[in-house]
Amino acid sequence: MFGKLFSTAVLVSALIAGAVAKPVQLNRLTARGDISFDNWHGISSFDGFDNFYGTDNFIGTIHSQTVVEQDQELVCHSESIEIVQQRLLVIQELAKRIITEQVCEVETQTVVFEQFHSSLGLFSHDLRRTSGLHAGFDAGITSHFGDFFDEDGSLSTDDFGFSGADVGSNTVVVGGSNWDAETSPASVASAYSAARSAFYGSY
Repeated sequence: MFGKLFSTAVLVSALIAGAVAKPVQLNRLTARGDISFDNWHGISSFDGFDNFYGTDNFIGTIHSQTVVEQDQELVCHSESIEIVQQRLLVIQELAKRIITEQVCEVETQTVVFEQFHSSLGLFSHDLRRTSGLHAGFDAGITSHFGDFFDEDGSLSTDDFGFSGADVGSNTVVVGGSNWDAETSPASVASAYSAARSAFYGSY
């Protein structure tokens, strides 16, 4: 009986040791847990994925900005909030079209959307002045807005000639906001908290 239990224990120990010792192919780049999506799970549409923002910058964090001076300062002017929401919704739905029309693999659709969503979310820190960056936009990138479509209305497939690493190199800061260094941090924090509460309350 003891011999049988001993043999079983040895067998289990050997299996555990084998499982622990077995090399596992992890698609990780650094000890911080950054994940490479190049050719992820052998899906060809992931080829070159990491080249856009860099292998250790999935969400497209901007590390520096170069503010460009305009011949005439760009100043904000308040429009009806519905007008603003309409335009943002157009951009939202255009992003959906690009992802679903120009990528066929649902795995790649999922990852590239999460990257887009996370990268855009970083702008929240700029607006709240908690990132150390200007709350501006890259004029070089936005200049391609008119290049989205071919003459027949289909989505263009032209290479615009930039990567995610270029974001921030032609930053334009819009003037005229009501930001006050003394009072705005608190009022903006309150606005952010209210927005997050509304977000979680929507589920």
